[in-house]
Amino acid sequence: MKFRVLTLLAITSFTLLSTITTLAIAEDDILGKTLAQHESGPTVRELNWLNKNYLMKQRNSVDALTRAHFGSQIYGNRSDLALLQRIVDENLIEASDTSQLQALGVVLGDVLAKENKELVWMVYEDELGPTQSICVAKTKHCLFPVTMLSRRMEVGIKPNVNKVFNDALAEMKPFLPKLPYSVN
Repeated sequence: MKFRVLTLLAITSFTLLSTITTLAIAEDDILGKTLAQHESGPTVRELNWLNKNYLMKQRNSVDALTRAHFGSQIYGNRSDLALLQRIVDENLIEASDTSQLQALGVVLGDVLAKENKELVWMVYEDELGPTQSICVAKTKHCLFPVTMLSRRMEVGIKPNVNKVFNDALAEMKPFLPKLPYSVN
């Protein structure tokens, strides 16, 4: 009886060890393929339905907030910057509400894209994963407006929304196509 239990225990231990080793090799293989996919750098692709749906929900949540508190809607243009600043100044969103804070960034990204037709919403994917971003069309030069305000607000900073907006545009300027007869 003792011999059977010990044999069964040994077989079970060996099987478990083999499974763990196989999983470890498979994990290394998966990680290697994932990282190898990005050896040449990040990829940028168009938004899919899920990305578009996420952005729309974020816009709608900010729109509902501005309608409830200020009686004004989000338009997707520069006038939204003043509404975003009021939300920041009046502490309408808790610093711990990351999703709602990131929704402000989606509206900021819409204004960036509206102000410069060369900037478009795309999915930027690197070894850390995919994220919605504002990119110069047909390039890998991207901004990440979703977190531009939230990262600051989560640590207690009240950002100047216009400054964040202007700094973002200035950062992208070298990568934007030059117009014929332009000064730059």
